[in-house]
Amino acid sequence: MTGSEDRRVALAVDVGGTKLEAALVRADGTVVDGTRSRRATGPDATFASLRAAIEEVVTHALRGLGSEDELIGAGIGSAGPIDREQGTIVPVNMPHAHGFDLRGAVRDSAATAVGAPVPTVLAHDGGCLALAESWLGATRGAAASLSIVVSTGVGGGFVVDGRYLPGASGNAGHLGQVHATPELTVEQVASGPASVAWARTQGWTGQQGEDLAKDAAAGDPIARAAIERSARTVGAALADASTLVDLEVVAIGGGFSRVSGDYIELVQAALAATAAHDYSRRTRVVRSGLGDEGPLIGAAALVLR
Repeated sequence: MTGSEDRRVALAVDVGGTKLEAALVRADGTVVDGTRSRRATGPDATFASLRAAIEEVVTHALRGLGSEDELIGAGIGSAGPIDREQGTIVPVNMPHAHGFDLRGAVRDSAATAVGAPVPTVLAHDGGCLALAESWLGATRGAAASLSIVVSTGVGGGFVVDGRYLPGASGNAGHLGQVHATPELTVEQVASGPASVAWARTQGWTGQQGEDLAKDAAAGDPIARAAIERSARTVGAALADASTLVDLEVVAIGGGFSRVSGDYIELVQAALAATAAHDYSRRTRVVRSGLGDEGPLIGAAALVLR
């Protein structure tokens, strides 16, 4: 890079139910080589373990600051729910971390590493994903979009006219907690673990999503039915979301969305079959345009965009 180029960088932190990671991200959305690292979280994560892990990954990332780089802030995407005003989190899959001051932990670790205050912004991880897809991924240029993951959980975020819509508390986009039936949420029906569990109640003997994918490809009717059930549930939820928000496009990522080659097409068909109006039936469903760097890029976008 030359001195005339944009040397702004952001510290990006992504906190999930199984891992947290951090990296530096440049103004053009590229992750700075050598700055990315991760640590495990999990259901036993505590305030102390999270604080220690954050200090490690933040310190590692900030060692990669170049002499001409301008660190403009830190962006954090976290599994929710979150409290955007307080900077705290109440992650569904980390019960011992409820109330953890995530924003404060990142801000303090960053300030210690660079010897100066670092403005720090917290958002729901689904919103960060949506920002990343809107900036550099599959929903670029869309007037209104939703980006979701279908994986261990289901969740996402909205972008309208290029702006992330956090909602009143920062939690807009929790599609997985919308009800699919009076008793069950979308996540409880359509996620990878839920689909595996349902298939096993039908007599299938596999153990995980990878087994479901393999057996469905080999013609197992129960494995295939579980995949179709997931896609049908996601599609119906997206039809409702599009009817409410008038979405142009929905981008889907996450490990379970790759359980079959036609998963996105199945979701699209279910959306079209379920939507109440022509405008919501026109909503396009596409595969996420970003790889596993998407959450970090979106977290950085909180301060770069």
